[in-house]
Amino acid sequence: MPPKGERRKQQIIDTAKDMFINMGFQSTHIGQVCEELDIARGTVYQYFSNKKEILYAILDSVLERIEDVLDPDDLEDFINSSPGKDELIGFVEDRVHSCLKIISDEPIVIKLVYKEISGIDEEISDKVSKFLDDIIKVISRETKELIKTGFYNKHDDPEISASMLLGAVTMTVYQYIHSKKDYLDKSLSRSLASSYIHGAYRRLKD
Repeated sequence: MPPKGERRKQQIIDTAKDMFINMGFQSTHIGQVCEELDIARGTVYQYFSNKKEILYAILDSVLERIEDVLDPDDLEDFINSSPGKDELIGFVEDRVHSCLKIISDEPIVIKLVYKEISGIDEEISDKVSKFLDDIIKVISRETKELIKTGFYNKHDDPEISASMLLGAVTMTVYQYIHSKKDYLDKSLSRSLASSYIHGAYRRLKD
């Protein structure tokens, strides 16, 4: 897609996203998005068949970015470097922090997870559940690899550990948003990473 088309598509997503948050999903209509951007309905339909597709595009984008952060090739390179305990904490910390940044770029995701957007139907709820399941699969894929290398406690269930980490991240962001705290503070991501490692990884020698 030409750069101009990408920019227009992103404008549509950003405008609709703000309306979903402020007005609710059911109360937001394609026509309102068009009015806000001063474009014809046909322009929106070049990219999206309906407003649900706009919402799904946001979730797909977030998932794709998280998959990039938790890239298996990066993990393999890290493992091959024979890291120590501090390096392991730093590695996971950077990944957790990057995921926090991704979620911060799309706060609508947290609102969807905690059902704070009105007018969401069962189909959308199912899509959000699948979105979370896909993230858990990405995290557990990494955990399984760490089990093979001996970093991870082989008696722990990768999917349960992945669910716990994802739950910790989403709940932390949710709480920090409502209390107006800075959830991109490095100390937070380090705390989450350290807690995850000490809780899930076997004791490592310094």
